[in-house]
Amino acid sequence: MLVTTGCTSEPDAAPSSRQEAAASRPSPFEDCAALTGGPAGPGDPVAAADLLPELTLTCFTGGAPVALRDVAGPAVINIWASWCGPCRKELPAFQRLSQRSEGQLRVIGVNTRDTREAAQSIGEDFGIRFPMIFDQGEALQRALRRNAFPLTIFVAADGRIRHIDTSGALDDARLAELVRRHLDITVPA
Repeated sequence: MLVTTGCTSEPDAAPSSRQEAAASRPSPFEDCAALTGGPAGPGDPVAAADLLPELTLTCFTGGAPVALRDVAGPAVINIWASWCGPCRKELPAFQRLSQRSEGQLRVIGVNTRDTREAAQSIGEDFGIRFPMIFDQGEALQRALRRNAFPLTIFVAADGRIRHIDTSGALDDARLAELVRRHLDITVPA
């Protein structure tokens, strides 16, 4: 079943000199080195279907590989694109969640169906600093069998996906409620 929320058009992916200029600027996003903490222990009865897919994607900053299955939870993973209006609307709320939940959970962005230049520009314009993964081929959405934009995944400390939200642009209050409900973590709204 495919669900589409908010955004259905795609950007023109033709390379430009602006893309080359963006590639030469430092990334506004945090590095991804601290994202992985290893998978759940071997005796843990977590079903593979409940976990993040076994995918390795590229960190926007530095290009290091990030094995999604090894991302240490709890985490909130937001899949977005610069051309998606609801995605742009909610990104500042994710930045605030990242700041308010320091040490309690990780906020991770996954930029997809986009150009590096456009993602970097949004990151600079909106002051987005949390770690960002680049997934131009939509591998994560395909693995989850979801086509919605924006798409937010709530991952518990044990690595299980607790909720996938496709309700549209999330604000501070809704994000705080979803984190409390699905990850049992209270953060200020």
